[in-house]
Amino acid sequence: MSDSRTAHDSRTSLSAQAARNLATATVTVPQMTEITPRWLHKLLPWVDVDGGVYRLNRVAKAPKGRPANEFGEVKVDLLTVDSGEPRLPATFVDYELHPREYHLSTIQTIVHTHTRVTDLYSNRVDQLREQVRLTIEAVKEREEWELLNHGQFGLLKEVSAGQRIETRKGTPTPDDLDELLTLVWKKPAFFLAHPKAIAAFGREATRRGVPPPTVHLFGSPFITWRGIPLIPTNKLDIDRAGKTTILLLRVGETHQGVVGLQKAGVAGELEPGLSVRYMGTNEHGIASHLVTRYFSVAVSTEDAIARLDNVSVKFYHDYVYPKG
Repeated sequence: MSDSRTAHDSRTSLSAQAARNLATATVTVPQMTEITPRWLHKLLPWVDVDGGVYRLNRVAKAPKGRPANEFGEVKVDLLTVDSGEPRLPATFVDYELHPREYHLSTIQTIVHTHTRVTDLYSNRVDQLREQVRLTIEAVKEREEWELLNHGQFGLLKEVSAGQRIETRKGTPTPDDLDELLTLVWKKPAFFLAHPKAIAAFGREATRRGVPPPTVHLFGSPFITWRGIPLIPTNKLDIDRAGKTTILLLRVGETHQGVVGLQKAGVAGELEPGLSVRYMGTNEHGIASHLVTRYFSVAVSTEDAIARLDNVSVKFYHDYVYPKG
């Protein structure tokens, strides 16, 4: 019975040996290389979704024969009056009959900790607290990846065809980022790119004699272009050919930008949209805690986001210095 229980424990929860090492051999909490600053989560304004569904209402596209603006939306009929008393136009703004609905996505896992382990080996470091902390960090890392890459609402997928461009020569040049700014010119907030893509842009800008200036946010330095910071994330993949994508975002509901969606006020909440619930202790003495994160992301209007594709990170310049 003892051998069976020990095998069961080792498969489902922290081993006693690992907990003992943490409790007696060190005074530092466990470290995890996967953890990143997750700037995207910090820079996105978050909206609390009531009822689990976020309905995005937009102006309807103009039907055939009705005047449209440059975005194909129903045009508001207006008249500029300089003198006299002309007959004023009558108008109204039409909305989509079937607005898009965003249903919150869920990331969940169950943390198993043996009560014997947490009771005996929590003298220096709280074993349960650290298990939950590191699990939450992993959940948040997964969330940021989903915000960008999810097949239904990820930001890479949400960029419309008219908001996508490619680099002129493969490497990300100042010209390419300027072209991106023409697509999101109404209060652009930040570029989002893989660290290697940011380094590649820095090489191109420096090559042209315009090294990017630096700004400090959250106590960390970021290079900028035209005053817009380039925010690094390793959740934008680089393919085998060394190609990746750079995004440019406008954020916030008031600016008709990109917003994060979450459900606050759930049971066992540690922070908005993230909860840890005790699920009980089984016959093997293993306590279970359910970790849950409810989230999504929405793009208010098409011109709130644009992407630069075919970004090569593998090109380096050879500099020739004069002799003597």
